[in-house]
Amino acid sequence: MAPTYLQLLALVAPVYLLIVAGFVVRRVGWLNANADDSLLRLVVNLFIPCLVLDSILGNASLARIENLALPPLLGFSSIILGFILARLASPLLRGSDLRTRRTFGYTTGIYNYGYIALPLVVSLFDRATLGVLFTFNLGVEIAFWTAGLIVLTGGGLAGNWRRILNPPILSIVASVLLNLLVPREALPTFLTSAIHSIGSIGIPLALLLTGATMADWLPSLKTGFRPSIVLLSSALRLGILPVLFLLTMSYLPLPSELKRVIIIQSAMPAGMLPVVIAKHYGGDAGAALQVVIGTSILGLLTIPFWIRLGLHLLGSA
Repeated sequence: MAPTYLQLLALVAPVYLLIVAGFVVRRVGWLNANADDSLLRLVVNLFIPCLVLDSILGNASLARIENLALPPLLGFSSIILGFILARLASPLLRGSDLRTRRTFGYTTGIYNYGYIALPLVVSLFDRATLGVLFTFNLGVEIAFWTAGLIVLTGGGLAGNWRRILNPPILSIVASVLLNLLVPREALPTFLTSAIHSIGSIGIPLALLLTGATMADWLPSLKTGFRPSIVLLSSALRLGILPVLFLLTMSYLPLPSELKRVIIIQSAMPAGMLPVVIAKHYGGDAGAALQVVIGTSILGLLTIPFWIRLGLHLLGSA
């Protein structure tokens, strides 16, 4: 039986409370913005790679070829689908220039595939599903840094391929290879215990940093707020795209772990990193921020709904 809406809301709430905690500690001055770069480097370069290793090593489900080939392909395709729909819908933003429409398509197309999805997978499912989530996210990352930059800038990929070779991606590839070659039991217990302890820090710290960053961004919403951006992005990201994700999950012959991952990712609001990327590449950072803030706030209510529906469809399949 699928969890009730309130039970799922209770699982989602701690994720949002950590974001709120990050917002508060920034506002009261306990987490200085000067510390963000160092903490984020720790999250990306140490904590998340250790979480990846802990989730994949000894994961029997990732010894099956279908769980190694299909998840990255569907992860990549899910982002491309979001880009296409968002760009097709962007002319509905009356009076917006090409720069804003490109940014809207880019930001709406990318969902929060990591920091919010990870703790929900941990809460609802097993290590097998968590490992598949990481291989799914491999395809998402590739789409993020390739097709995403084309959507945002209209240009090519020169100089950006190396961004795909980041520590989390490299750790996924290394972990999959190790999982195929070396049994987890062959590794020293002190090593696997240390990896587990370090990896468990990553997501809570990442969520705190997310809240702190939102505290920095919010003042910029006092000017230039455009309700049409929030409404249209929410209709796509929290309405139409979840339906398409769940239809894919229901009708394609996919492994059960991958179906669970699709259920979680179907419910996700827009990702937050695109705000920074949009600013760096000359996009409309204000529009990107409105997409992220709007879908994140509304997502607190819609995430449990879509997950519950997905689990119901999975149970009745």
